[in-house]
Amino acid sequence: MSKQKSAQEPQTPPRESADESTGQLSRRNRGLYIAVVISSVLIGSLFAFVGPFLLELLYKAISQNSTEHYSNSWSWLPFLLLGLIIGSSLGRRGYYGSAKLAVRWERTDRGDKVTLFFGFFAGLVISLPVLSLLISAKISGKALPLLSVGVVLGFVSLAVYFLQSIRDLLPWYKQSGVTKRSGIKILDTNVIIDGRIYDVAKAGFLDGELYVPKFVLEELQFIADNHDALKRNRGRRGLDVLRRLQAELELTTGAYDRYAPDPHEPVDSRLVRIAKAIGADIVTNDWNLNNVARLQDVRILSLNELALTLRPNVLPGEPMNLSILREGNQYGQGVGYLDDGTMVVVENGREHIGETRDVTVTQVIQTERGKMIFAEIEESGSEARGSKKR
Repeated sequence: MSKQKSAQEPQTPPRESADESTGQLSRRNRGLYIAVVISSVLIGSLFAFVGPFLLELLYKAISQNSTEHYSNSWSWLPFLLLGLIIGSSLGRRGYYGSAKLAVRWERTDRGDKVTLFFGFFAGLVISLPVLSLLISAKISGKALPLLSVGVVLGFVSLAVYFLQSIRDLLPWYKQSGVTKRSGIKILDTNVIIDGRIYDVAKAGFLDGELYVPKFVLEELQFIADNHDALKRNRGRRGLDVLRRLQAELELTTGAYDRYAPDPHEPVDSRLVRIAKAIGADIVTNDWNLNNVARLQDVRILSLNELALTLRPNVLPGEPMNLSILREGNQYGQGVGYLDDGTMVVVENGREHIGETRDVTVTQVIQTERGKMIFAEIEESGSEARGSKKR
């Protein structure tokens, strides 16, 4: 009985994680329900109040009789129903929009939050003299509020932009030290063209938000419009990979390009600058970008290194079945390939080109590009007896 219980215990799912996820889902649904109800009530009440008044104005305009009133005590009901429908839709959209804004604000760097705070108050203070001039100019009452709001927003935007342009000199950026990792993955051009990033991300090996800068998109578009057919096909394949990633996963484009605004700066430098600013990782196959980024403490995820790591380990003396495809560099050698692309050099395999033979691994050499395996053909019993008679 004890053995049966121990065998059955691991099959029970963890209740804590299930309860926690259920609680998060119920809180999310509760917030969505409250937002939809409040929005529906507010919009429905507004429509029910304003609708009959507008309907009466329309009736007077059509009948051309200002003294006659439109009498219908239930005229507010269709406006109420229309307001409830529109309000529920706006409430749902507003809830999801505010949730995305909250997540983005939470991921924003602490230095950027301080910059927004000081930029808002600096722009407000700078706009006060201009507002006093507008008031003294005795502008008409309808245009004054719009001009005032435009002036304040304009000066606030200029102040925030100015503070962002001198961020290297601001003390709150220096005191923040190393930016904490955000989990964002920045995709380089070559890894998008490679195409394997879609399968890796869909399999769940890349968690977090995937980010593609606009200058990477422009580079892909330039390659896709190239006169060379090979380059054009590679660029179009990269754009197709991005479309599939955007349709099935969380993919953002251009949201963090403000951290590397100089278009004349090399692409690799801009990628590293954005990654350092937002605490992101760079996914690339570029060897030079790999070295430059690691010198600046930016984490690199290389699909080539991942592919090399996932190749099966082969030990000397291990048998395998191999198709010998072509002649080797040395006399008498044949060459075949494993399923992952690893080259296998077969001694005395030249005579068996085009055949599938059992071989035995004799040596494994690790190179910068991967593994190179040397093997020899296993002799069958008849071949072994023939060699002994000779």
